[in-house]
Amino acid sequence: MAAVTLKNVVKRFGGFQIIHGADIDVNDGEFVVFVGPSGCGKSTLLRMIAGLEDISGGEIAIGGKVVNDVEPADRGIAMVFQSYALYPHMSVEQNLSFGLRMNGNPKADTERRVKRASEILRIAELMKRRPRQLSGGQRQRVAIGRAIVREPQVFLFDEPLSNLDAELRVQMRVEISRLHKELGVTMIYVTHDQTEAMTLADRIVVLNAGNIEQIGAPLDLYDDPANRFVAGFVGSPKMNFMAAKVVGNDDDAAVIELANHGGARLRKPLSGARPAVGADVVLGVRPEHFFEAGEGDCDIAVKADVAEHLGSVSYVYASAGTNVGAGPEELIIEREASRQRANGDHMVVSIKAGRSLLFDGTGARIR
Repeated sequence: MAAVTLKNVVKRFGGFQIIHGADIDVNDGEFVVFVGPSGCGKSTLLRMIAGLEDISGGEIAIGGKVVNDVEPADRGIAMVFQSYALYPHMSVEQNLSFGLRMNGNPKADTERRVKRASEILRIAELMKRRPRQLSGGQRQRVAIGRAIVREPQVFLFDEPLSNLDAELRVQMRVEISRLHKELGVTMIYVTHDQTEAMTLADRIVVLNAGNIEQIGAPLDLYDDPANRFVAGFVGSPKMNFMAAKVVGNDDDAAVIELANHGGARLRKPLSGARPAVGADVVLGVRPEHFFEAGEGDCDIAVKADVAEHLGSVSYVYASAGTNVGAGPEELIIEREASRQRANGDHMVVSIKAGRSLLFDGTGARIR
């Protein structure tokens, strides 16, 4: 096992910079997930740790050793890719042992490692089969097994579940989480799926356009996002953002007026400096933080456009007012009562100031 440290890591392709000074400390034995939208640089960052991409600046250390100029094979890492990359003409057992045999590893030790990997991944009964005889989930287990037999200091996963269907993704998330607990090894995992990030990670690194927006435990990012991007990216369904304006201030709160809700006002307690009266702000409310009319600090009326009934929970996709230049304001509301809602119904919901977040015009959090 080993810690991984990135200090001011930069990546440029020609004159275009895609990673802007990344600073990350992954602790020994920790499971860290890089998450962000497509093109944010998360896979590039992982490939630089693996040594598959050169870094343009900064320093990467694994186990306390700087590896900027160390070959991938000598970094003590094993990587699992999105594609299974199995040899189609070899059996599962041969796929698992091939890399060790090519490196001249002793036969007895190779057999021990392969047997251990097959037991950990519960694929012993598949050892004589070839890849075409396996399901997608079984192939992914074999790909992970090829990483396990190397007994690396660090496991790197690059969107390993994106080729699987929804049911298999859930199953493999459980398998990878179990694998981490059993091996106790450092793991760094890349995904664009924030549900995977929330369920797997000890800590999440949220990336956007090559910048690290925030690093923290999953529920810390969910409950206390640093800015509007993190608030909107972490959580499913996503947080609602409502246009507003500051209309008053007192010693410990700002009074805001919601732009699309008939002059509805909310007194939002703040611990820091209050935004200026007249400033445009954005109020963030998660779907589950809308309450019954009269139960909160501010009631708003909306029209239910679509209701999704998912069994244990239902979501109402609603609209309200007219956001100048952008049409009606769209909201997602989680309510048990939504089971009875039909398209076109009008409903009144309530917002509690303490269960909402406030952001300025740049997207920065106003605390």
